[in-house]
Amino acid sequence: MAAALLANVLYSTGFVLEKRALTKLPALNVRRPAHLLRHLLASPLWIGGSLALAGGFAAQLIVYRTLPMAAAQALFVSGLVLLLVLSNLFLGERTSTRERYALAAVLLALLMVVSSLSRQTDSVGQDAPYPLVLLLSALSLATGLALYVATEHRTAHRHRRPTAGVEYGVAVGFVYGVSSLAIKGVSAHLTTATLEDPAGAALTVLTSPYPYLLLITGATGLLLSQTALQRCRASLIVPVCTTTSCLYTAVAGTFAFGESLPDDPLLLALHLTGATLAITALLTLTAHQKTPQTPTTPAPSPELSHDPR
Repeated sequence: MAAALLANVLYSTGFVLEKRALTKLPALNVRRPAHLLRHLLASPLWIGGSLALAGGFAAQLIVYRTLPMAAAQALFVSGLVLLLVLSNLFLGERTSTRERYALAAVLLALLMVVSSLSRQTDSVGQDAPYPLVLLLSALSLATGLALYVATEHRTAHRHRRPTAGVEYGVAVGFVYGVSSLAIKGVSAHLTTATLEDPAGAALTVLTSPYPYLLLITGATGLLLSQTALQRCRASLIVPVCTTTSCLYTAVAGTFAFGESLPDDPLLLALHLTGATLAITALLTLTAHQKTPQTPTTPAPSPELSHDPR
């Protein structure tokens, strides 16, 4: 619980710091990764946000060692409340009434999922078949990238209304969902024997697909999330991304690592209803999203735009 709380604080702080840094940077383009990285690494504020996010990933390793994936995701998404507070205070972002209702529905859904957990029957998965993990990862990454590219294509047309960021958030959420599976896999190899034989434990981890999945999803998530975060409100895109990632991890991780669902019919109903409610809230946001209200360069006045020549 303490590690999950720490991860929430680090994640929320990291996203807010990155968003503040991105508002001061020139427009980033995912098709120019070298240009993107050069600007990001030149910003001390962005580096501070990235270090906070890295700390959140480290805390996540501890959580996955002691809690089932469904329970862990529910705790992680509860950190969205802190994110909304920070984005309001430090970024000046405001959420619409519909968005507040949708996010409240997400929190209610998570409470239902948490209520469905039982310490007596829930187990913590320790291993997953590598082919299954790779198959799930490939399908998820392909889905996230396809959605991101489709969103970029739609918003590139000037006659189209700009997106508020829901599609971006869902796309990046799939990528970070695979990262969570990889973190779970790494944590499963970090047993008490690690201290007795660190070289053997390192070799075991390096011969698994998990560290390489982390590298791939880390680089891909970095490119996609920073361009999306620069264009859209953090108070919308981060909750959507986090909810998508957590739902994906809870479902795919529970299946891949063999963590059982509740046996009691009432608890199972709470679990499934909570997941369905969270997905419905996301679909509602996607269907009714509004154009992001971000500061833009004011249009020149008629007097200034008039050329006396």
